[in-house]
Amino acid sequence: MRWQEQEPKAAPSADALLPLQGLVRSVQTPGFAGVTFHEVLAKSVLNKVPRTSSMPFGWTVNPYRGCSHACVYCFARKTHSYLDLDTGADFDSQLVVKTNAAEVLRRELARPSWDYEHVAMGTNTDPYQRAEGRYKLMPGIIRALADSGTPFSILTKGTLLARDLPLLAEAAQQTSISMGISLALLDPNLAQRVEPGTPSPKARLELVRRIRDAGMDCNVMAMPILPWLTDGDESLDALFSALADAGATSVTAGALHLRPGAREWYRQWLARDYPQLSARYDKLYDGGTYASKEYRQWLAGRITHFKNRHGFAGRNQFLATRGAARPAPKTAAGMPVAAGTLF
Repeated sequence: MRWQEQEPKAAPSADALLPLQGLVRSVQTPGFAGVTFHEVLAKSVLNKVPRTSSMPFGWTVNPYRGCSHACVYCFARKTHSYLDLDTGADFDSQLVVKTNAAEVLRRELARPSWDYEHVAMGTNTDPYQRAEGRYKLMPGIIRALADSGTPFSILTKGTLLARDLPLLAEAAQQTSISMGISLALLDPNLAQRVEPGTPSPKARLELVRRIRDAGMDCNVMAMPILPWLTDGDESLDALFSALADAGATSVTAGALHLRPGAREWYRQWLARDYPQLSARYDKLYDGGTYASKEYRQWLAGRITHFKNRHGFAGRNQFLATRGAARPAPKTAAGMPVAAGTLF
């Protein structure tokens, strides 16, 4: 489709775009009605995760900021406020694209100080959201990581990942790769309401099968489980049954978190689509991020029950431990592998 170039002062305002260092242009296309892509030249794409964090990885790469999946519960919404953009509609429609992400990453991984820690993708916004079909950033990112021998993981709801399965299978011969698919509900009507820009649950189940057919493990993040919407026994049983049938290697599941930014947007959606649940959520979350301890303990018990029923008991969870540094890969001659030699 034909892209329409705009001046960098594109919506929502010039002041709102001031924090976008390296902004080159803003573009729109009829294929993404209502969405503006702000293309930037990044100076760095490797993001260090603080050692005090509970995250099971030390570094992240996010080629996009904002996400057209438009999941009403997305915890990453708060990050758009750092750009003076709102965490609701702007997060869904004002998307930042780091067009030089692969080139910058390759330079960063070539530094002598790089210690080959695990790099996680999909921890903030989805690297395989629809924009990836246009920008095609992930193949270069995957090659840069594999060429350096850096272990990495991908968590996505995007079936665009299937395009890169041959490349990922090849990269898996060079370094450790963890694949994760985010899927926490099966009802297509509810999915259309709560995560309207994502591929259907059926399409994501098929992606799990395709990853397994490609010879790789596929972990599933069944999060978030939505109180009184997807936490019933019938829903959980059907979900874990479908994941087992698709060949999922492991499943990690847990209750909805309502962090600032996501909290306001989710509660607005809930009041519009399920107003009868608003008072119950008031009591369950009491204005905070987490559901009550009693609810979380109850849900954990039901999850354990259905994991056991469908054969997931005892299986390692996705990224169960923080990635540790490891030596650089060696060639047969015992010399470090040079960048650009694996593909």
